[in-house]
Amino acid sequence: MITAMSLPTRRSVPGVFVALALVLALGWLVVTVDGGHLFNQSTTVSLLHVAAGLGLVAVGQTLVILGGSLDLSVAYVVSLSTLVAAETMAGRDGALLPAIGLALAVSAGIGLLNGLLVTRLRINAFIATVGVGLLLKGYLDNGYDGPSGRTAPALVQTLGYQRVGPVPLSFLLLLVVTAAAWLTLTRTRFGHHLIAVGGDPEVSRLSGVRTHRVLVGAHVLCSLCAGLAGIYLSSRLGSGAPRVGTEGLYDLESIAAVVLGGTALAGGRGGVLGTVGGVLLLASVDAVFNQLDVDAFFKQVIRGVIIIAAVAVYARRTYRKARS
Repeated sequence: MITAMSLPTRRSVPGVFVALALVLALGWLVVTVDGGHLFNQSTTVSLLHVAAGLGLVAVGQTLVILGGSLDLSVAYVVSLSTLVAAETMAGRDGALLPAIGLALAVSAGIGLLNGLLVTRLRINAFIATVGVGLLLKGYLDNGYDGPSGRTAPALVQTLGYQRVGPVPLSFLLLLVVTAAAWLTLTRTRFGHHLIAVGGDPEVSRLSGVRTHRVLVGAHVLCSLCAGLAGIYLSSRLGSGAPRVGTEGLYDLESIAAVVLGGTALAGGRGGVLGTVGGVLLLASVDAVFNQLDVDAFFKQVIRGVIIIAAVAVYARRTYRKARS
């Protein structure tokens, strides 16, 4: 199982990072011709901040997709966790740790519910997580008309805006979470079992793997990552935001980043390193378009073309490998 997992991971990482380098090179050329500056400090910091929020969600999404599942409730988990964190902090540094703990606990509870619906009630992951997302949407729409609560100043000053050179602390947090997820997938029994379940759940079950427990764990970790992203966004916004997750399209964008990174939607093949490359690719495209003041509609069209092209290339390679 280790070989089956690590080989696709090594193959997916170079491809997405080569695409990232090409996008940055072409973007730099076009922006320079247009009279702008793509690689100045403000643009770099902004790009990494965007990548941090989406990346945290996408790393969690990678785990459930590797297990052959999916989570479309993450955008609402992000929004809810911003509110739980900001309302609990209420602008007090002394309430920082309890607020973070409560936000993560609520997120983990939602992930547990998703996992149980998928495994115990055998509801399709798409339907189950959309249903949970709609429940959260109803609560957010009825309970909040706008921002609520106030983030502790200590969190705003550190996670929200502090940097090490041009690198925000939030992006360093993403790297830490990515490293932890990579170690989990490559060095732990849970990670090996997760890959095996995504590859063939029936064979995994017959081999003694507790498939239900593995998938529930993956959903909990996915929601925890979304909750962490919500805490980060609350530090950037200074308050809770009931629609920040859906307005940021974190559900679809996270899946797009996973696919761009080379992880198979059917599960069992891929890894978090490729996902980070996909996140950086999407953030770079945004940065280039923002410098060029590209129309929002056209921006989404180009992003869609990039995602479709990536999936087509991956599918063609998979088909060729299957024939050979």
